Amino acid sequence: MSDHDHGHGSGKTLLFSLVFTTAFAVVEVVGGILADSLALLSDAGHMLTDSLSLGVGAFAAWLATKPASHKHSFGLQRAEVLGALFNVLFMFGVIAFIGYEAIRRMADPPPVAGGVVLFIGGLGLLVNMIVAWVLMRGERTMNVRGALLHVMGDLLGSVAALAAGAIIYLGGPLIADPLLSLFVSLLILISAGRLLREVLRVLMEGVPRDVDAREVGRALAEVEGVRMVHDMHIWSLSSRRYAMAAHVDLDRMTCWERVLPRLQAILRERFGIVHSTLQPEDTAIRRACDAQAGCGIDESAPAGQSETSKGSD
Repeated sequence: MSDHDHGHGSGKTLLFSLVFTTAFAVVEVVGGILADSLALLSDAGHMLTDSLSLGVGAFAAWLATKPASHKHSFGLQRAEVLGALFNVLFMFGVIAFIGYEAIRRMADPPPVAGGVVLFIGGLGLLVNMIVAWVLMRGERTMNVRGALLHVMGDLLGSVAALAAGAIIYLGGPLIADPLLSLFVSLLILISAGRLLREVLRVLMEGVPRDVDAREVGRALAEVEGVRMVHDMHIWSLSSRRYAMAAHVDLDRMTCWERVLPRLQAILRERFGIVHSTLQPEDTAIRRACDAQAGCGIDESAPAGQSETSKGSD
């Protein structure tokens, strides 16, 4: 299946989840205001941030179907990363607001309509279970898996709102509402931190988390006709598309036409690297060049570059 097909399928799944989650977030906001429940409002904030995340994912999946152009040779795949960065900043804003309100309410907890909180919290739990089920049955791209993690966090947030409503409805302390809202804020903070790390990894062109650069070098060096792989760089184009560039030393330049398809198949099938730029070099010529002064070859490999040859550990 092509990348466009994957983007289209995951886009539909994310769009459905977006509409469903956003609609119920609005219900929670209204219920939270009517019941004066910070737990409901904090859970609504969590669901709204997840709605934004789902929206970014759906928009990115749509952009992924657009072909590359002269102005954007890789297409518009990095729009997903920029959207995720905006999402992180928005999530931190929600955390700050909920934390401030929770601390203020702890000093003087206002009366809360526990029955309303209990009812809407139960509906929220049901909605999140449905959305999680839809995402698990859809295309399991990295984008969808990330959205699923957010939804699982929503499940815990709905449980927190449900617990706050039950405690207050049964005559428990009103402080349970702001305390549980702080718990939901912690869930948002954990999600935001994880997402921020992923965004920074992509923006700094780091090696994708699920790719071992040393293992990639070893796998390529094991191909018959390849002597060494060096000056290797691996980075992310988007959350689920990786790229690589490397120099490949060969026994004979005449074998390149046979070796190249095998190298590309290994990168694509074993490591998920769909875009690769491999430059062939003759081993004998490179060694002769290494032995000469002023040849322009740096003997020390900077961080981020690797040099793997046959028989290396």
